Amino acid sequence: LKPFCSAQRATTLWPGSLWPHRVMACFPTSQAIVVGGGLGGMSAANTVVEHGGRTLLLDKSSFCGGNSTKATSGINGAGTKTQKSKSIPDTADIFVADTLKGGAKKPELAKVLCINSAADVDWLVDKFDLDLSLVARLGGHSQPRTHRGKERFPGMTITYALIQMLEKVAEKTNRARIITKAEVFKLLQSGHNVVGCEYRKAGKVVKEYGPMILASGGFGADFGSDSLLATYRPDLLHLPTTNGEHCTGDAIKMGEAIGAATIDLEWVQVHPTGLVKPDDPDAKVKFLAAEALRGVGGLVINADGERFCNELGRRDYVTGEMWKSKPPFRLILNKAASDEIIWHCKHYTGRGVMKFYESGEALCKDMNIPLSTLEATHQSHFESAKKQEKDPEGGPFPAYPSGKTWDEPSGKTGAGKKFFHNIIDGSKVKTEPFYSAIITPVIHYCMGGLEIDEDSAVVAQ
Repeated sequence: LKPFCSAQRATTLWPGSLWPHRVMACFPTSQAIVVGGGLGGMSAANTVVEHGGRTLLLDKSSFCGGNSTKATSGINGAGTKTQKSKSIPDTADIFVADTLKGGAKKPELAKVLCINSAADVDWLVDKFDLDLSLVARLGGHSQPRTHRGKERFPGMTITYALIQMLEKVAEKTNRARIITKAEVFKLLQSGHNVVGCEYRKAGKVVKEYGPMILASGGFGADFGSDSLLATYRPDLLHLPTTNGEHCTGDAIKMGEAIGAATIDLEWVQVHPTGLVKPDDPDAKVKFLAAEALRGVGGLVINADGERFCNELGRRDYVTGEMWKSKPPFRLILNKAASDEIIWHCKHYTGRGVMKFYESGEALCKDMNIPLSTLEATHQSHFESAKKQEKDPEGGPFPAYPSGKTWDEPSGKTGAGKKFFHNIIDGSKVKTEPFYSAIITPVIHYCMGGLEIDEDSAVVAQ
């Protein structure tokens, strides 16, 4: 089996790509077919239209959006207009270095992601009139580069804007079609090249022809006995998930069926902050606590009210430290931290997965721990932050992603905390208002999938 024609795209098609021209050079077609109506698929479809092409978007759910609408922290970009307006000294090279340090093992793909990231974020702001004016430093990043707006979840805001744009094009022209409740189950080939697909809708099978853009997500809700999770990570089957029921790895399975190569399917990310609803603690699908909650200064504590990790460490690291500590775990935000991300806090509280406490004393009473413990936790954190500010490289513990830290609870893990935000000293805890949520590890993101090259073309086995 030869490598697929350059018409075959996987994951997100970013603005400015030469993709439409390469597709037309491969074979003439009247449309590009996008499978999946989340942000990746909608970005692809809008880009095709922007370049003068026609597109058909297929989604097996009753409405578009996918998991993208659940994204709560923002979108990463290095060297964006927003960063420059805030004098944030970030570059694509720094982003690449952070990404490689985080575990990316294909530098050529990491470079595509990071070098295009500023243009991608600016495209969303300029073309779709989106507010991405707030920037935070989240786990694994050495610079503040996670962009979000002032209200609502950024994933919802961004994805809906792209959906609405494509819907307008579909309503007013023949350059876009959107078909929901359409389950794509087979890729059609001419020789070694993929030239279309078959999908089911309302009991009928329909064939469509054109280059395929696969953007249907991972397999984080594929829990069957013969599922991808059961095959590659059976140890995770007992965990809850943040993924919608549509996330069953359809594109991966269709690709494998015709000889596409796969990569890293065993790398399934377990996110540390799934939100536990106290009256339904065993729910299989859970809301996710935005990583931005930790970015603005939220602390992760164990059942005894003590910190045990770097809240801004990589997701796999935080999850690993949770396994070693004592549950139930809580994510807590003081007033300054919660004020910075108040829309999220109020939304979670309304959903019943977060609770507001008038004081730290009330929080401790609910946790059944001494007030003095939570005061000591905050005092230690406060003193570490002050020492870090005064002497950034003089601490006794290794820091993540590099350097040294004074923070003992995280420093002892080998990935110490070096960035502190919205800190309070222990004396304020007793009367300080808090938002608090019980959290648990959840299946979140599938790192692997169909193997692709730098142009997102799927390659053969």
